[in-house]
Amino acid sequence: MSYKDWSRQALPAMLDDLRRIVELETHSYDKPMLDEGLDTIRAWVFDRLGAPDTEARHTDTVRGDVLELGYAGTAPGTVLLLSHYDTVWPTGTLAGWPYTDEDGRVTGPGAFDMKLGLVQSVWALRGLRELGLPHPSVKFLFNGDEEIGSPHSRPYIEAAGEGALATLVFEASLDGKLKTARKGVGLFDVTATGVEAHAGLDPYAGASAIHALAGIVGQLASAGSRELGTTVNVGTISGGTGRNVTAGGAGCGVDVRVAEPSEMDRIDKVFAGLEAADPRVGISVEGEWNRPPMTPNDPSRALFATARKVAADEGWELEETAVGGASDGNFVSALGRPVLDGLGAVGGGAHARDEHILVKHIPERTALVIGLITALV
Repeated sequence: MSYKDWSRQALPAMLDDLRRIVELETHSYDKPMLDEGLDTIRAWVFDRLGAPDTEARHTDTVRGDVLELGYAGTAPGTVLLLSHYDTVWPTGTLAGWPYTDEDGRVTGPGAFDMKLGLVQSVWALRGLRELGLPHPSVKFLFNGDEEIGSPHSRPYIEAAGEGALATLVFEASLDGKLKTARKGVGLFDVTATGVEAHAGLDPYAGASAIHALAGIVGQLASAGSRELGTTVNVGTISGGTGRNVTAGGAGCGVDVRVAEPSEMDRIDKVFAGLEAADPRVGISVEGEWNRPPMTPNDPSRALFATARKVAADEGWELEETAVGGASDGNFVSALGRPVLDGLGAVGGGAHARDEHILVKHIPERTALVIGLITALV
């Protein structure tokens, strides 16, 4: 039986599992629901694969816990399978947007990003076993803070991938293409502190933080580089206390994306050099680089070549792409390790109400993972 034929037979059960996981509301900022969701996911994995050979749960008081489950293989080495179980959707979203499977299209909060990928990863190991294929040991890592930058899970992700033959990330694909390059992300807050005064009675006594910040926004916007793939987006802005008051304070939230690691240093210098036109206004910057860029390294290129051959043997052409969004794969790639991303759903609408999965692609995506893992033997 081919990998894809086995996956077709498993599809109804996979969809049942997907419904179960989507109906777990696991918003990144709802700690009780994240804990409840991870408990359910753990029990579900045990039901599908049996008790693991190794298990560790890394707890946090605010963010979602990290669960690592290891299953021994029949060949040397280990493959790390990364999936996050948190979503951007607040608790209660499911009531107005239930899981729906109609006309070959599945919708529901978090279905595309990325609960189908989580389900596929577990079923891939089940497929390897039922097909009797040789395979390395498999380690699952499920984290509950990816959508907010993985502040708790990052060290566990980096440690889990050490020495792995490959790290496979089950984020959704881009129209079926694997994601072999991602931009790095920086999140910064710029604050302007001015001098308040009455705008009518004493218009020149004050130093407006808002006027100063307007100039700063222009400096930031001009720091982007289309040629180098660097974008600087001022996404939020606030300040002042009244229209007749010279603003004493103002601030903006900035999202920076870089394709080249060297751009991180350049942008750091831009922030360090920000100055207001009015010297009475002080400028301060807080924030950090949330994720480094995911740039193709030689081990990852070789891994994609293997995946492409597996797909070709199954009768379809696998393509790769670069995207502006970041994932936990960025951490792995920055360490020079082999990683492939976008092994999850085919569909669209991440973080949007039209989030959806195209069911017809699930068997081939699951088959790809089965074939890729056994090809690493």
